[in-house]
Amino acid sequence: MTEPPANDWQSDYAEIATLAGGFAHEIRNPLSTIKLNIDLLVEDLHDAGSTRDRRMATKLERVQRECVHLEQVVNAFLQFARSNLVTAQPTDVTAEVADFLAGFEAEAAAASIELSPHLSADLPPVALDPSLFRQVLTNLFRNARQAMPDGGTIEVATHAEADGVRIEVIDTGCGMTAEQRSRMFEAFYSTKTSDKKDGGTGLGLPTVRKIVEAHGGRIACDSDPGRGTRFVITLPAAE
Repeated sequence: MTEPPANDWQSDYAEIATLAGGFAHEIRNPLSTIKLNIDLLVEDLHDAGSTRDRRMATKLERVQRECVHLEQVVNAFLQFARSNLVTAQPTDVTAEVADFLAGFEAEAAAASIELSPHLSADLPPVALDPSLFRQVLTNLFRNARQAMPDGGTIEVATHAEADGVRIEVIDTGCGMTAEQRSRMFEAFYSTKTSDKKDGGTGLGLPTVRKIVEAHGGRIACDSDPGRGTRFVITLPAAE
């Protein structure tokens, strides 16, 4: 069986990503209207004195949370659909990680998390899409933060490899079971619930893997319950 040329695959994927963007846009507009009106209703009922009005406010706040979660799912779906559209350029991985950490410091401090960077200088440049790489770091670090509700440490390191670079993200959180590790890259698989502030979409880690593989890299995970989690990403050096 003859496979179509690579550029045909790229064209098909670009079309799917465009359709996904249109789909997300069509959902976002009515969702924004629904959410705005619910916000106004909750505000009107916030100081209500009757028991009936307080019950209505409680129900509307539940709908409010579901709207927020649906918005998160739409955004995550759009990221997932576009994760193979790589516009790469020779990039210093250590500089990208350092820049990300500078922006994540406030979020980490608010969650009582210590950041422990071990970043190597003079790494070989990597053919990288900086915007997509930031999505990878954002998803990994927020997963780590959610695994440490009482605080902890996130260690991040960059190293030179024989044919590229290695990035490690290690947390001291709750860890994962063998079943969770075996399913963590499945789309829409999540151990989080939508009624929590950080309700999961089930697309964070699948998006991470798609982006890493779209750059010709690999991702591996080592984790045990109560012992934290370690993600290792290897990326090839730019030719």
